[in-house]
Order: sequence, then C-alpha cells, then structure tokens
Amino acid sequence: MSSKEKQPHIVLVLADNLGWGELGCYGGGALRGAPTPRIDALAEEGLKCLNFNVESDCVPTRSALMTGRHPIRTGALQSVPAGLPQGIHPWEKTLPQVLKQAGYETAMFGKWHLGDRDGRYPNDRGFDEWYGIPRTSNETLFTQSPGFDETVVDIPQVMEGFAGQPAKNVAEYDLVKRRLIDSELTEKSIDFMRRKAKGSHPFFLYVPLTHLHFPTLAHPDFSGKSGVGEFADSMMEMDHRVGQLIDAVKDLGLENDTLFIFASDNGPEFRRPWRGTAGPWSGTYHTAMEGGLRVPLIVKWPGQIDKARVSDDIMHVTDLFTTLIDVAGAEVPTDRPIDGLSQLNWWKGTVEKSARDGFLFYIKTELRAVKWRHWKLHFVFESEPNSGTKHLETPWLFNIKRDPKEETDAAMEDGWVRGPMRKMIMAFEKTLKEHPPVPPGAPDHVNPGSPLAKP
Repeated sequence: MSSKEKQPHIVLVLADNLGWGELGCYGGGALRGAPTPRIDALAEEGLKCLNFNVESDCVPTRSALMTGRHPIRTGALQSVPAGLPQGIHPWEKTLPQVLKQAGYETAMFGKWHLGDRDGRYPNDRGFDEWYGIPRTSNETLFTQSPGFDETVVDIPQVMEGFAGQPAKNVAEYDLVKRRLIDSELTEKSIDFMRRKAKGSHPFFLYVPLTHLHFPTLAHPDFSGKSGVGEFADSMMEMDHRVGQLIDAVKDLGLENDTLFIFASDNGPEFRRPWRGTAGPWSGTYHTAMEGGLRVPLIVKWPGQIDKARVSDDIMHVTDLFTTLIDVAGAEVPTDRPIDGLSQLNWWKGTVEKSARDGFLFYIKTELRAVKWRHWKLHFVFESEPNSGTKHLETPWLFNIKRDPKEETDAAMEDGWVRGPMRKMIMAFEKTLKEHPPVPPGAPDHVNPGSPLAKP
C-alpha cells in the first residue's frame, strides 16, 4: 500500500469445518438442502478462489493464519485437552499485533483455539477485545455425558477479555448456549463496527464463527427451517449471520472502505451424522486429500478487486497473514521465517498469477504431501481419517486436473514434476535446521529466540 492510500477496515469471517462443496457458489447450497444466497452474492461482488488451501484441522490452520508460519514451525500442531500448554507461544508475532503497530483497532468474536491460559488468550495476543470460546464446540457435549466429572476437568466456558486485563468466564458453554453463540458473536461484531465506524483509526475485525462444527445445532429461529435436519439448518444460519455482517458494513457507510473476507478453517467433518462434503474432491479434514486442503475463500474489496472474478490459482492460509499486513501498510516480521506470500497484487489484478505455485503439507510433524501447480505427491496416503496411514515406498503422484479424486498414480508420465517438488522440500527442511521449530507445549518462559535476530 502506498503512503497515499487509505488503510481499509478489514473484516475476516472464518467458518468452522465448512467443506469446499457446501456453499451454493461452490456447487452446494440448495443441493445440500441449505441455500446460501448471502454468501453466493458475496462471491459475485469479488474474488472467488477455487484453490485456497489450509492445514489439516482447526489449531494448525488458525495458528498459520495468525502467524504466517507453518504449524511445524510454531508447534501449534493439534488440539490438546483444556488447561495444557497449547496454541501459539507468546514469542510468536500475531496478525493483530502487527496490525496494531500500523494503527488498527482490533477485535475478535468467536472461536480462538490457540491457547486457554493467561498470556495466551486473544486479549493477550493483540486483540483489544474479544468474546467467544477458547477451545471448540464439541465440548458442549461433555457436560451431557453420563459420568462427566467436573472435579477433574473444567466445565466449558464462554469468555471475554480486554487488552491489559485478565480474561474471564461469562457463561457455561453447553448445548443450549451452542444454539445461541453465533447470534451473539454477530451482534457483538456489529456493535464493535458501530462503535468504531466514526473513529479515526481503521479496524480489524476477526469473526471465527462456530458453525459448522459439530454438534451442528442451529439457533431456535433456524431450527427446522431447512426441513432436512440440523446440519442444513446450521448452514442456513451461518449464511444469515454472514449476511448480517455484510449489511452492517453497508448500513454504517463502510462498504467502499472495507476489505471483507470469508473463508473456512479446514475441510469437512468426517464423523457421522455431521459429515460434510468437499464437492468434487476426495477426503475430509485430517487428511492430505484435496477435500482436506481446499476450502472456500471469497474476497470483496470495492474499487480494488474486480467483481465476479474466479481463480484456480493456488493460495495458502499463511498468505492471508502476509497479504493483510501488506494491505495495512504494515511491516512483515523479518526476525523469523515467514511462509506466507503477499497476494495483494494478484487480488487487485495488477499481476495475472498468484505469487504461489505450491506448498508442503504436514500433519503434526509428518510430511504427508507436496502440492505444486496441479500435481500432488503423496508420501503418506490416508484417504479417510483413522483408516490407517500407508507409508509409500514409491510416492504416489496425482494430476489433480485430470484426476480430482486422486485415484490414478501418474508417476510414470508426469514423474518429471518430482524434481521441483524435491527442491521445495530441501529448501524448507534447510530452514527448519537453521531456525528450529518452537517445541509443542513450550512453556511461556522458554524463549525460542531467532537465529535471524542474532548477530
């Protein structure tokens, strides 16, 4: 961003466990029993990405979004039980922290899942204020479970916090609250925008909704509305909540000054009866299949991004970190490896192609696959979570354009692509040796440091 350009407000809405094939604009919607007219209309107003890629599940994706770094670097590899060291270490620089340095006011209303102890809540990590859940929605099932013992595990809570103050519990997160939470998150998000609309500073509003994470329980106003079950009811509610946020931006006179982003944190749920769909792709979250990697991403920015654009260029969730910092005119951290690439010029159409042509995909610390252009090389194959990993003596190569289901090994005819893929692996592994990852669960007092910052 040039010094003469006005910093836009940024609204980032993140759905939970929303597969590539659920929305109407991605081939789902009414076919899934749940029309999504508001999000479909949003896609017509900006850029719809067909090849936006994330990490294996909630925690890794959210850490990648907040830090611009692959989870194998940050140690935020997976969900762990409440109260244990988890999420992103205080040493990491987060997106809201960087944006605040550029003058942004920041707020988060929704699911955090990146730390549930003092020092690791959103209000400790760059957000001026937040309201939501520190972990995840399946915990609402715990207190209904026969034998649940609150003497050995905390009752799940909805929390709130403000910068410089301890976060506090405000309500039990149970099955009743599960139905109400996204309505509350939306109301608080709109209130934040209303309070900041006439201010002198731009704002960054992060709204990680809880739908469609299981249990999919819709607000009473939407329960039964689809006629085909709670999953579709919840998707209709999610579409409505996004529409409320879009309307608020417009009603407050902020539409032309706001970058509005809608995305999902990972592929669809695999457990029944909450299983979702990835459309034409195989797999779900917790796999390296395309259905686990690709999720919806829609970006609207009036006057900056052309309407009704559709692209199959590769983008990765770490790129959101770097791109939004670029949008804000802030400085990307230089004292640590940053994996995200700025896609600002591509979004604006000043360059034809994405800045990225591939990435490595880990589940925890295991390299599962490499994606480069329209090929993917699997080193470990698991088409369904918990079906048993198959470590391949000869990696399987798939041409995603010809074989979207990843069923036919193309190693013989397309084997030449293994060369550039191997170079990607070697380059990345070299950085891991030069800049060792933060150990998972590292205590706050442990400073991972940075070789880049040392003389």
